[in-house]
Amino acid sequence: MTSTSDAPGTPARLRRPGWAGRNYSLLTAAAVVTSLGANGSLIAAAFAVLDAGGDGGDVGLVAAARTLPLVLFLLVGGAVADRFPRHRVMVAANALNFLSQGTFAVLVLAGDPRLWQMMLLTALGGTGQAFFSPAAEGMLMSSVSGEQAGRAFAVFRIAMQGAALGGAALGGALVAAVGPGWVLAVDAAAFAVAAALRSFLDVSHVPPRVPGEGLVADLREGWREVKGRPWLWGIVVQFSLANAVVGAADAVYGPLVARDSLGGPAPWGLALGAFGAGTVAGALLMTRWKPRRPLFAGTLCIFPLALPSAALAVPVPVVALYAVMFLSGATVEVFGVSWMTVLHQEIPEDKLSRVSAYDWFGSVSLLPLATALAGPAEDAFGRSPALWGCAGLVVAVTAAVLLVPDVRNLTRRTVPVAARTARPSADAERSAGGLG
Repeated sequence: MTSTSDAPGTPARLRRPGWAGRNYSLLTAAAVVTSLGANGSLIAAAFAVLDAGGDGGDVGLVAAARTLPLVLFLLVGGAVADRFPRHRVMVAANALNFLSQGTFAVLVLAGDPRLWQMMLLTALGGTGQAFFSPAAEGMLMSSVSGEQAGRAFAVFRIAMQGAALGGAALGGALVAAVGPGWVLAVDAAAFAVAAALRSFLDVSHVPPRVPGEGLVADLREGWREVKGRPWLWGIVVQFSLANAVVGAADAVYGPLVARDSLGGPAPWGLALGAFGAGTVAGALLMTRWKPRRPLFAGTLCIFPLALPSAALAVPVPVVALYAVMFLSGATVEVFGVSWMTVLHQEIPEDKLSRVSAYDWFGSVSLLPLATALAGPAEDAFGRSPALWGCAGLVVAVTAAVLLVPDVRNLTRRTVPVAARTARPSADAERSAGGLG
C-alpha cells in the first residue's frame, strides 16, 4: 500500500507518509466532500420543515425518518459489506443518497413540500447510510496497518471534521442567505462526487471472502465477536442512550432554541461549526498522544458531551455556547480516535464491517424514538427540563460504563490482535464466560 508519491525522485515536500496509501487518500478525499455537504444539509432539512409550516414535532419526525432505516438495515448492511466488495457497497449507497437528496432539494426549491415527502426522502437517505457506514469503516481500517494506525485515523478524522466545521458554518449561513433548498442540492452533488472517488478504490489487498452459510449465519458470527468483548458491548450500550438524547437535542431542540433565543439558523450553524472545530483540535491532539489505556482515556472524555444540552437548557449567550460546543467536540474526538484504534487492534479484518454494524446499530437504535418523542417531551415537561434530562443521562451512562473492567484496563498493543489470530483475545474469551 505504498503511495506512488513515495517513489524515488519525488520531492520530499510532495511525499505522503508511508501509511497514507492510495486507498487511504481516496477515502479521505471522499469523506471531506461528503462531510462538507452533509453537515450543511442537517441544518437545511430542519429549517426546510420549519419554513414549510412545521413545528418541533415535525422536525423530530423528519429526523426520526432518517434514523429509523439505520436501525432496520444496519446489521444487514454490515453483513453485505463483509460478503461483497466494500467499495461497491459504498458507491451504491452514495448513489442512493444522491438521488434522495437531489429530489428533496427539487421539492423544497419548487415550494410547499409535504411532510410525508420529506420523511420518505430522508428515510431513503438513512437507508443508504445504513449500508454505507459499516462498509466505509471496514474499508478505512483495512487501508492502514502497523503502529501508525492511530495517527492515520486521527489524520483522517482531522480532514473529515475540518470539512464538517466548514460545512456546518457555511450551511447555516447559506440557509439564511439563499434558503435550505440550495444547501440540499449541494449535498446531493457532494454524494455524486464522493461516489466517483470511491469507485477508484483498490481492493486487491483484501483477502478473498470465503462463502458463508447465509446472511443469518454471518450476523450470528458477528454477534459472537461482539458479545465476547464486554468493553465493546458495554460502550455500544452507553452510546445507544447517549447518542439518542444528544441527537434529539441537536436535531430538534437546537434549531428551536436558535430560532427563539439565538437569532436563527446562522448562529446555530456556527455553534455546530464550533463543535467541528473542537473535533479538529481533538484529532490533532491524537496525532501526538497515544494513551496507554485508550478506552479509559476516551470514555473519560465523554462526560463533557453533556455540556451542550445543559447550555441550551439555560440558554447561555451564544458566545458561551460556542465555547461549550468546542470543548465537547474536542473531547469526544479523543474518544473517536481511541475507539477506532482499539477496533483496528482487536477485531479480525474479515469481521470489521459486521462488528462495525453492531456498533452503529447500538449507537443509533434509540435515535428514532428519541427524536420522535422530543416534541411531545417538550410539551409535557418544557424544553429546558427536557434538555437537562438529556445532559443528566449522558453523565449517568458514561459513569456506568467505567464499571466495566476492560474499559478501564484494555491497553494499546504494538501488534493488532486481528493480525495474530482470527479469534478473540484470551482476555476477551475469559471475559465472555457466563455471557451465554
